[in-house]
Amino acid sequence: MKSGRGLTSYRLTYILCLALFSGSIASHTEVFAQAITPNAKNRFSTNDTLKEVQIKGIKPSLRHTSITPVQTLAGQQLENLNSLSVADALRFFSGVQIKDYGGIGGLKTVNIRSLGSQHTAVFYDGIQLGNAQDGEIDLGRFSLDNIEEIDLYNSQRSSIFQPARAFAAASSIYLQSKIPVFKNNDRDHVRAAFKTGSFGLFSPSLAWQHKISNKISSTFSTEWQRTDGRYKFRYTNSVYDTTAVRQNGDTEALRLEGGLHGSFADSSEWSVKIFQYFSERGLPRAIVRNNFESRDRQWDRNTFVQASWTSRSNGPFQLMLNAKYAHDYMRYLQPGYDNIEGSMDNRYRQKEFYASAAGRYSLNSLLDIALSTDLLVNDMSSNMAHFSYPARYTSLTALASEFHSGRFRMQGSLLGTLINETTEQNAAAGNKEKLSPAFTASWQPFPQNTLLLRAFYKDIFRMPTFNDLYYTFSGNTALRPENTKQYDAGFTILKHLSSRFWQSISLQADAYYNHVKDKIVAVPGENIATWMMMNLGEVNIKGAEVNMTTSAKAGKTSLNATLAYTYQQALDVTSASDFNYRHQIPYTPEHSGSFILNATRENISLNYSYIYTGERYSQKANIPDNYMEPWYTHDISASGGFKTKKIVYKATAEVNNLFNQYRDVILNFPMPGRSYRFTLSMNY
Repeated sequence: MKSGRGLTSYRLTYILCLALFSGSIASHTEVFAQAITPNAKNRFSTNDTLKEVQIKGIKPSLRHTSITPVQTLAGQQLENLNSLSVADALRFFSGVQIKDYGGIGGLKTVNIRSLGSQHTAVFYDGIQLGNAQDGEIDLGRFSLDNIEEIDLYNSQRSSIFQPARAFAAASSIYLQSKIPVFKNNDRDHVRAAFKTGSFGLFSPSLAWQHKISNKISSTFSTEWQRTDGRYKFRYTNSVYDTTAVRQNGDTEALRLEGGLHGSFADSSEWSVKIFQYFSERGLPRAIVRNNFESRDRQWDRNTFVQASWTSRSNGPFQLMLNAKYAHDYMRYLQPGYDNIEGSMDNRYRQKEFYASAAGRYSLNSLLDIALSTDLLVNDMSSNMAHFSYPARYTSLTALASEFHSGRFRMQGSLLGTLINETTEQNAAAGNKEKLSPAFTASWQPFPQNTLLLRAFYKDIFRMPTFNDLYYTFSGNTALRPENTKQYDAGFTILKHLSSRFWQSISLQADAYYNHVKDKIVAVPGENIATWMMMNLGEVNIKGAEVNMTTSAKAGKTSLNATLAYTYQQALDVTSASDFNYRHQIPYTPEHSGSFILNATRENISLNYSYIYTGERYSQKANIPDNYMEPWYTHDISASGGFKTKKIVYKATAEVNNLFNQYRDVILNFPMPGRSYRFTLSMNY
């Protein structure tokens, strides 16, 4: 490693753990043979559906009963995708744009319905991931190896029984890790896997679930990933074309997770989780002026510990308690280049303390009310000169109610936010107080529950980040929060078919309108080298999303298909005097979509996926110089396996970007062409 501290000690520990558990698995090879439960949730979501069990097929990506729009990837469908990280999987959702700066180790953030990454909350096992520095969560660091389900909600989750923080975002992504489920006399589940492929990919992983008692179980999951990130790309400067190799894209990362899950005699449930992530990566620069060189480096250490407890009594009252501590460290090194740019070695530390209490009370068979309150403390330090050392104290209180009568549901919520900020030096941003309402309703007009109509309105905001407010030379403590109003109307149809071939079909469609006011943007200051954060932007967003899922069966072969399409018009309406007035905002295509097709027969599975992103513009002005062509990718994979007693072996081969299309998701950050990946796994 190039870092002084590196990951050497973690490598050694990791190899010892793999050796220990490989021996443990081998020692269990001769234990009693039992049929493996088909598609048992959190049985590592393996395709252990061999001759003894029946294939259940892909889980529909839509939840028919949700009062707010939701898209879901779970279980076998999630495993079949040619995806390495959560960010890769989210590409298949409608209304989602992934900002990918190239390569396996590149930064990957999500933008939903053109509201910006900071308006999307990401929850891991029910508790939100935070980043007060820039408000973005790098989804590339969350591997799918330990993820059971991914849910994307527009507005908020449809339950009023949730922490106040869950009401405080325009959209939410919920990541659910695998929770132990033990059958019969099982006490241990072990999964070991190894991935390799293009660009020097080397990635072993291990997961272990252990039943401590009838009420308590433990989980452990780890993955080590290393890649050189060297891939070919095509570059043109309008005079000539050349093919080059991407430099400085190497990544080494180690993820460690451990948890305890249990219940008490009163049926209440509790869990404790610790998560650690260590990485060192090169940061490839934008390809401009025929310059491919980059020596920038970044180190990350992310740690959090969280705990939750939820009552499960049959009475009218329920209580939920959550707590979390997180510590994030990031070092960014930029050496000097040919004496033109000075060197930079910036280090940042963030700490977050979080506590939440939520209660729900059923007044009668028609009306429920919920009250939740959250306390949040964020602080940040850096080695930068003249740094402000900010601290933010946030209090969130949400009052919500739900009326449900027959096939009609209606929810309303009011979120109160109080924010106080302090700094050790320099001026602090002013205190903030705001009330944010939301209203949702749904109706099932027919008793067969085949059709669900729904609509929602939500008024929400996002605070300026610490970088927006306090970054040396560009921060602006006078920034106002960025406000968003959301309107949505849609429907869901779910139909189980009696045909011998067609099994089921579901359709979800939504039309929406969003208005963003006081959008925070960076604008040049007194000279082009000095930028300042300002409230200048105003955006109108109109869009429509369609998602369709269908399943069929031909003999012993199960077929499942999912289609997603998005139309989006996101126009800059800041000022009628601007040249770019009513131009499409950068990197937002009008048309985009995806298609997934899976065929499974006994122990063989074939998967095909397609992603399309339409024409876009890289800058505010929609002129030919800023035009970016549409791109699309085709991915295919095949997997098969066999079982010996209690161990299931599986092999998967994948080809990504089958037709080797060169493309930029972000201008001048070229993406890889065709690539290959192979996975071997063993499940006990």
